[in-house]
Amino acid sequence: MPRQSAAVYRRRRLAVMLLLVLVFAAVGGGVWLAIAKPWSAAAPTDRTPTPDAGTPTAGDTPSASPDASPEPSETPGIAACTAEDVTVSAVTDADTYPAEALPQLSISLTNKGAADCTLNVGSSTQAFTVSSGDDVWWRSTDCQSESSDMIVTLEAGSSVTSATPVVWDRTRSSPETCEEQNRPRAPGGGASYRVAVSIGGFSSETPEQIMLR
Repeated sequence: MPRQSAAVYRRRRLAVMLLLVLVFAAVGGGVWLAIAKPWSAAAPTDRTPTPDAGTPTAGDTPSASPDASPEPSETPGIAACTAEDVTVSAVTDADTYPAEALPQLSISLTNKGAADCTLNVGSSTQAFTVSSGDDVWWRSTDCQSESSDMIVTLEAGSSVTSATPVVWDRTRSSPETCEEQNRPRAPGGGASYRVAVSIGGFSSETPEQIMLR
């Protein structure tokens, strides 16, 4: 056979390579189409409705609506405390305070009644007052920023004391001076002050006496 020229050989080689490229392109395109299927319609879905968990079906009986919530000072089956039931007392962490020591004030509650009772003891119902004679020096409610309710059951014959004390910073309070840094300070040197408290609408009968050095 006559020897093929180099040019003919190159043309045949290019033709074979082109054919291979077309084959791979067709196969590759077929794989992408098989996966993506951009032309296929969405698969049919079963649109038969099913009962919703919250929708009553035949045979279901609607439940009765819940009763109205009790008042904040009430618990079902237990009556709210009355003035005859509860004794309120102010409690201090000391009788005498040296200079710069800050009095910590708490509340004691006693149910002297024969039955359990409920009371709102949240900060929304608490008020401490520190006075000297007729001069009221400080009220805990003057600069109170937040308040909350807390209903508790006082067992008959039991006494409880508030867990977190309120601190008097030994200054004169008023709603207008809450942000001031240099409010008038209560005189020390042996001056005495009375601490009274009210909670849940009930007030302490006898104030607690403290002395500032």
